[in-house]
Amino acid sequence: MSDTSLATRRTTGSTGFFANWRQYIIYIGFVVIFLVFAATLNDKGFLNPNNLLNIVRQTAMIAVMAIAMTFVLSAGEIDLSVGAVAGLTTVTVAMAIAAAGPVAGVFAGLATGLAVGMFNGWLTTRIGIPSFLTTLAMMGIAKGVAMWISDTAAVPILSPGYAWVFGGGSLGPVPVLLLWTLVLGVIGHVVLRRTGFGRRVLATGGGETAARYSGIDTRSVKFRVLVISSMAAALAGMLYAGRLQSGRFQLGEGDELSVIAAAVLGGTSLFGGMGTVIGTIVGAMMIGLINNGLILMGLDFSQQLIARGGIIILAVALSQKKS
Repeated sequence: MSDTSLATRRTTGSTGFFANWRQYIIYIGFVVIFLVFAATLNDKGFLNPNNLLNIVRQTAMIAVMAIAMTFVLSAGEIDLSVGAVAGLTTVTVAMAIAAAGPVAGVFAGLATGLAVGMFNGWLTTRIGIPSFLTTLAMMGIAKGVAMWISDTAAVPILSPGYAWVFGGGSLGPVPVLLLWTLVLGVIGHVVLRRTGFGRRVLATGGGETAARYSGIDTRSVKFRVLVISSMAAALAGMLYAGRLQSGRFQLGEGDELSVIAAAVLGGTSLFGGMGTVIGTIVGAMMIGLINNGLILMGLDFSQQLIARGGIIILAVALSQKKS
């Protein structure tokens, strides 16, 4: 190959990167925010390994739900019930463990997610209610059921084995929560990018009518992604319960906003047809990083909300392609 050809390829690759820099904004933003916090908060322990591992622990449940939310948004739907479903699952798991042991708790948690997901999917794809309204209603129903069956009291989990596997354990310095996130991230990435189901999800969100004419059962795709989302929310609830060793209806409250923000920050389109699991995980970690840094800065909670919202808006605005 001639020197001229090599120079042309280098120039083209460089130009391509700078021309498409917006799609990398989440990774650039993550590195920039990390470096800023590292430089300004080093004396407050930001770079302490325990603090960094705490960021992972606090973000893992958001990441787990956001991985599934990537599929939902990519298919052109939305799930606002994930936080409430996680809270309900903590209660059903804790009550089942108290009654019949940890194995029963695992089955109760998975059954909770499956039941909610199938109900959301049925209302959305068979009855025709928009997923926004279906899952908004389910948010209230799940929270109400959790409050009712627990009598608004915390339900303790007295099973060290369950607590270790679902959130509280670690292998050496590595938290089990990080392993859960990595394993589910790999599975989610492979399914979305390397399987027929993933391609059908993206096709459905990119153009439902065209996808239907090409032979894709779009109702089945949407039903499945809503079930996957609720199952992921249930798993997040099981991790909450294991880490905090209790079931409480308040757990997961408000998580739906962070979950959707993580997916959108990572490059998933709210209008469907585009999603990336790796970007979603980085988006979730970025939110955790921002939360941790703002707390170490000593900002009031109100100030944290303002700063966090501003940073997220800036990141999303920069990532949008100009027409």
